Amino acid sequence: MASRPRALPSSLPLLLLTVALAWGAAGCHGVRPDLGPERTVEAGVPEAFGSTSPKAPAVTWDFGDQTPPQTAPGVRHAWATAGRYTVRALDGEKELARVVLTVVPRPVLRAVPADAQTVLWVPRLRGNVEGLVDFYERLVGARNARSTLQDAPLVPLLLRSLTGGPTEVDPEEGFGFFLVPDFDGVVALLGVTDARAALAAVARELRVAGHRVLPQEDGSARVEPVDGGLPMLLFADRGYVYLAVPDSPEAPEPGVPVKALAVESPDVNLVRRKVEAQSGPGVSEHAVLSELRGKVRDGSVFLFSAPPALEADADPEDMPVRGFFGALAVQADQVELDGFLSSSRPLLGATRGPGSALLGRAAAGPVAAAQLSVPPEELARLVFGSPGSPRRQKTLERWRTQGLDAEALLKALRGDVAMLVYFDAAAFFQSFIRDQRPAPKGTVVMEAGLTSVAPVLQLVQKQLQDNALVFQKEAQGNTTRFRTRLLEQPVSLTLTPERATLEAGEVLSGRETGDVGATLRTRFGAEAFGPGHLSLMVDLGRLRADLANARSVPGVGQGQLLASQVFIGALLEQLTPLEYGFLDFAPAEGGGRLQGRVVLRER
Repeated sequence: MASRPRALPSSLPLLLLTVALAWGAAGCHGVRPDLGPERTVEAGVPEAFGSTSPKAPAVTWDFGDQTPPQTAPGVRHAWATAGRYTVRALDGEKELARVVLTVVPRPVLRAVPADAQTVLWVPRLRGNVEGLVDFYERLVGARNARSTLQDAPLVPLLLRSLTGGPTEVDPEEGFGFFLVPDFDGVVALLGVTDARAALAAVARELRVAGHRVLPQEDGSARVEPVDGGLPMLLFADRGYVYLAVPDSPEAPEPGVPVKALAVESPDVNLVRRKVEAQSGPGVSEHAVLSELRGKVRDGSVFLFSAPPALEADADPEDMPVRGFFGALAVQADQVELDGFLSSSRPLLGATRGPGSALLGRAAAGPVAAAQLSVPPEELARLVFGSPGSPRRQKTLERWRTQGLDAEALLKALRGDVAMLVYFDAAAFFQSFIRDQRPAPKGTVVMEAGLTSVAPVLQLVQKQLQDNALVFQKEAQGNTTRFRTRLLEQPVSLTLTPERATLEAGEVLSGRETGDVGATLRTRFGAEAFGPGHLSLMVDLGRLRADLANARSVPGVGQGQLLASQVFIGALLEQLTPLEYGFLDFAPAEGGGRLQGRVVLRER
């Protein structure tokens, strides 16, 4: 006999009714939305919340930054400025879930594509840009500085933000320029808080400058330069505004026929594709950059550059450089440079070049000095390329066609070359009062150490003859001297088995002589202008002192001299506030260190 269906338990209808009522009351919000854990995110970078499933229930999202709430199963949202924000998922007034996010400024290097070859950047605008602008205005003059800066990409918007202008610029984020492969041009980027408003502000600045700005459907803008150059591209991505500026082709020289060939314009959209496809750390975690950060002091402006790919016929030994990282530290009236050049092999040879004999026994008080101290074979490698390389062979063959043995010439050099420049105040004032215009007057002394004089003597005689110069030649024992005139100035070249010495300009007299190299090292660093160093110095403070200290000039009255000193002093004040500048490079373990300083005179 068939069994009868079992009756439902008397409690089951009540249970089903309860579940139905609960489902109806909660609607689709019975499932807690997924907001993830508390975390740190970058300003301008969208963060995802909720579900992407089409069947997921819709909720209302409050992002805690006073932007309008959104209702959807899942959303993506970016915060414009740094801070702590509470994100809430709501069902009407009921809070379903929440999470606290810490938003930090997006580092400028994370906004630069990972394959960028060169990047110049200011990591944080506030506290850095003001000092840079002040120093630059002092160096070149406020009017010249403003004119130059107004023409630089995105800089006008940045400058306006410093004077209480637009709030679209984020002072906690960065600004910079970068170069990428396959794009012949430069890209500028600037951290902003409101990308749409920032794009509109940049577009206005460009229109004011005379450029034609054509908005595109995707939010970018094509910019046609007023000078007819190649079109630029203005766009925004994840909290930064970018302006891609292609290099314009060089104009042909007058009278040179131009072939009617189509010139392929650099692809500005390639830059945008690279930027938008970039994820993760960008160039900020480049292996060489990470390696060099600890070798360089902190600063206000930074530069990183990786070498370009070698050409097919290039010798890797000729290009051992792996990358460069440098920092500029700006103080009230000076800028200091500290940088490191990474190399795959010891730079300028494993041993130091010889020290300069000239710097050890020169006249005191030069207004400029330079020294090159490089082992001879490294000097040959720098000039001609590695031994046996195609570049070296081509260079040597070119010199042979001119009747010169380049290998023998370089082997004749000891590896030290030095130059000193002196200012002659008396000759300057005599010339100025006579001709009623300032003209440089002084002496240049150059010296190179020699191991053999014959190749150098051959080169000098050939150059004098080829240039049809009238010269006198004097020979006495192991010394040969050539005398001539260039630009109305006397020039003499003295050759001995140990050195070649060139003197041009006024005759040095009345100056004390001594160890100028030691004086320069005391002033600029313990090893500057020493063996193995490439050093350069320009001292306008010394030039001003020479001008001011001239007490009497033959043939010039005291009244004329005083008036001339006042006029020239005022002229120098207008031309430049530079006190002195200094640059030094020396090999170090793993590469070489570059240091420098630019100092302005006291206000």
